[in-house]
Amino acid sequence: MSSEPENPSSSTATPPEESGEKISKKAAKKEAAKLEKLRRRQEKEEEEEASRKTDSLSIEEESFSRNYGDVTLNELKSTEDPKAGKWREAVEGKEWTDVRELVEAMAGTEVLIRGRVHTYRHVSSKKGFLIVRQKGSKVQCVVTESKENHVSVNMVKFVRQLNRESFVDVIGYVVLPKDHVTGATQQVEIQVRKVYCVNSALQMLPLYVEDAARSEADIQAGKPGANQDTRLNFRVIDLRTPTNQGIFSIQSWIQIGWRECLLRKGFIEIHSPKLLAGSSEGGSAVFRAEDSFTHRHLCEFIGLDVEMAIHKHYSEIMDLVGELFPFIFNKINENCQKELEAIRKQYPFQPLKFLPKTLKLTFAEGIQMLKEAGVQADPLGDLNTETERKLGEPVREKYDTEFYILHRYPSAVRPFYTMPCADDPNYSNSFDVFIRGEEIISGAQRVHDPELLTEQAKRFGIDVETIKTYIDSFRYGAPPHGGFGVGLERVVMLFCGLNNIRKTSLFTRDPLRLAP
Repeated sequence: MSSEPENPSSSTATPPEESGEKISKKAAKKEAAKLEKLRRRQEKEEEEEASRKTDSLSIEEESFSRNYGDVTLNELKSTEDPKAGKWREAVEGKEWTDVRELVEAMAGTEVLIRGRVHTYRHVSSKKGFLIVRQKGSKVQCVVTESKENHVSVNMVKFVRQLNRESFVDVIGYVVLPKDHVTGATQQVEIQVRKVYCVNSALQMLPLYVEDAARSEADIQAGKPGANQDTRLNFRVIDLRTPTNQGIFSIQSWIQIGWRECLLRKGFIEIHSPKLLAGSSEGGSAVFRAEDSFTHRHLCEFIGLDVEMAIHKHYSEIMDLVGELFPFIFNKINENCQKELEAIRKQYPFQPLKFLPKTLKLTFAEGIQMLKEAGVQADPLGDLNTETERKLGEPVREKYDTEFYILHRYPSAVRPFYTMPCADDPNYSNSFDVFIRGEEIISGAQRVHDPELLTEQAKRFGIDVETIKTYIDSFRYGAPPHGGFGVGLERVVMLFCGLNNIRKTSLFTRDPLRLAP
């Protein structure tokens, strides 16, 4: 039998070499544990230091962060509590200043403005230039990191990330810039102290205001533009251009002048029904339901059109037109220079030529002028658009005016309710008014005699029963009267020398466009 054990590892005897190895491993484990403890202590100390720094930063940012940020919906709700949020606290007790009112005399004063983010020019992480737009006016707002003004780097970053067309409120001091500000209408700057985003626009917009505002010259020079369909598809953005702000301001001033002049003369404003069961025109202009001129004929008032009593002659209506529109044109020229300049910048045009006493020509005189210019026209027919434009040329050359009246139109081309001329029934007591060779007004003396009205309605192929109440109204007593209808959008278009009626229509409607 062997004296050696079958399994040496089970022996209790330990060789000296093996004992030393075990001592070495134990020391290594002890050292590793010591190092791990030290590492954890260092990590803890670093975390505590980082925490102290974060706490310190939070305390600093708390006073800074209240000066910028997104306004919450709850803050915008109607509440009188100034502690409802940092935005409400910031604007409480302050009055908003219109951007257009920011002038050099306000230097040093603190203002609160609201407008859209037009552009942002990044200079560095500590500075940027924000252009804020309100209607057609723009002001440059300078955002600069400043401990004194509590403007942090994070605030500069916040402003940089604002999307164009977002609504913002800016609080700051008006300062005078060293150099001329080319990207703004106002020649002052705002040194920003606080800025809040009231409502954020999408980051990527389907149309940018700058592109919609490009002139043809800019587009030809390679700058991005926008075609007419894109602008009409996103009309809500397109209407923000300086040009469109100007166009619809002028349209408003036309209506102001209209009311002012006519109210002085004793007219009052009415709003008549727009639909009528029967025909009110006759001929090719018949629809089952159409704009009811006939209701307005029963009144001596104004709407968008004018209806008035005649004392002696239908020229009284033309005299009113001749006085009314120069009054309106002068009012536009006096009150809308900035708007006209904005329109002219994108769509260059020459000021409208008009006489203090409006020119009146008979239809026959117009036909003769066309003939002398080499243009043939039917003396008992109507003038088409191209012929009207051609007539405008010799009129301008001979009389130095682009605004005139053409009257005594052939009866065959006027509505059934138009009064025939006393000396020649082939012609009528009617007129059209032109700007730059295009029609803006159609007017006439109306037939107030019920028997003549019935006779003419039948001659025009109109079912008298469908307009019986209209005809009967003249049996109750009616004065000689007349009036005219004005194409407001056409007046704006032609006064401003524009080439498309869609440019002066707030939201265009035609057979192919019913939205937006």
